Amino acid sequence: MTAAPGTDSSSLLGLASVAPAVPSEVATRSALASTPGLLAATPGLLAATPGLLAATLSSTPPSALSTEAVPPAIIAAMRRAIELSQNGPAWGINPQVGCVLLSPDGETLAEGWHRGAGTPHAEVDALTNLAAMTLPPATDASASTCTDAAPAASTTPTPAAARGAIAVVTLEPCNHVGRTGPCSQALIAAGIAEVYFAVSDPGASSGGGADTLAAAGVRVHSGVLADEVEQSIHSWLTATRTGRPFVTVKWASSLDGRAAAADGTSQWVTGSDARADVHARRSRSDAILVGTGTLAIDDPSLTARTPEGTLLPHQPVAVVIGERGIHPGAAVLDHPEPALEFRTHDLPAVLDDLFARGFRSAFVEGGPTLASALLAAGLVDELVVYVAPLLLGGPRTALTDLGITSMVDARQLDFVSVDLLGPDLRLVARPRRRATDVTTTTSRAVTDDHTDASSRAATGRGLGLGEAAAATSPLTLVTPKETPDVHRNH
Repeated sequence: MTAAPGTDSSSLLGLASVAPAVPSEVATRSALASTPGLLAATPGLLAATPGLLAATLSSTPPSALSTEAVPPAIIAAMRRAIELSQNGPAWGINPQVGCVLLSPDGETLAEGWHRGAGTPHAEVDALTNLAAMTLPPATDASASTCTDAAPAASTTPTPAAARGAIAVVTLEPCNHVGRTGPCSQALIAAGIAEVYFAVSDPGASSGGGADTLAAAGVRVHSGVLADEVEQSIHSWLTATRTGRPFVTVKWASSLDGRAAAADGTSQWVTGSDARADVHARRSRSDAILVGTGTLAIDDPSLTARTPEGTLLPHQPVAVVIGERGIHPGAAVLDHPEPALEFRTHDLPAVLDDLFARGFRSAFVEGGPTLASALLAAGLVDELVVYVAPLLLGGPRTALTDLGITSMVDARQLDFVSVDLLGPDLRLVARPRRRATDVTTTTSRAVTDDHTDASSRAATGRGLGLGEAAAATSPLTLVTPKETPDVHRNH
């Protein structure tokens, strides 16, 4: 856990020894990047001060630091905030965020969470709940403990009980002005004296709230239970950092890896428990992707349903990829959400377009052709595989050629979970990222939130549905959908 730049390392709860106040990693890297000649002009600087970077970048990553010095009340409040965050929708452009407000002595004052785009942030929700339980909002601006605080929007609650309180939030309070005001300013205006958060907001426009809070005199600490929060909003963080939707590829297969029998039948490879889990995962996704081949053969409805067949409250948008188009009378045309149809094989361009529309997660249920193309292109973030205790034999495997000819080229994965669902196994795995993968995605997210699809096509980037390059298959959107604001605002 680290203290934000410029903040006092002491805590209202008696935290005597936290990491010293140092510049944030992002700010330090930005400063180095803005002075490209600095290191070249002083070649002996780092050699002479070997501990400089270690001290300056001590927040890399925050979760790697010991949390033994963190007061138990803060740990308990962060765990509660994580629990609260799960009340919010798992889909959509905004992350799940929870907040707990504590008194200076660690007693819970109020709680809040984000309920989805267009609703208050978790911090503002908690302040609103606190205001409802206490006296009318304070109107004396001088009552704030932060002398440099900027006035918040008129709708921001400033309950008297919040003055001098502690805010414990799963994600760094945002710094973005959108459909609602920035959380950082709301906390400042309310007189919050100290903020603990787990993970920094990676958004180009929404990040930086910690610096704003620190500049106003608020004590800020990061990295509390960072690993747990990273996992709880893993897909949103990955999408925001990479600039494309988090892609999950799902398939069901027999024990010998067959997705269908020799005659093509595949209903049902797995049992009812596994199928119910698939529908639950669909309902937590922004989009469900299939190729036109699967659409023609299986005619799926691509809806999220209960075991009884009732539609679940949230439905993912059906996205159909391929040059053949949706055939008349297809079940997907009756989907409650208008389908998006991309007449292209340029998968990176499709994902870019979806990201620009506000999609942050894509659940892929296409056949082996689409799944293999995404895997070969390095565009898959997670695999969810259901394995049935069946043997089918034959050629209908779950994947086709991945361009791998030797064991040294095998795609390395890490298992996240292995669970028994009725008679079937559910395996969840994620690609083992190489250092070059991390560098590439980080650079892309920092330089451009939405890489231009036409520039990708011009360079031939992207492996599409068995074709070597996508430059000859321009992106054509057949059924457009209104593009929402893609910033993290509510």
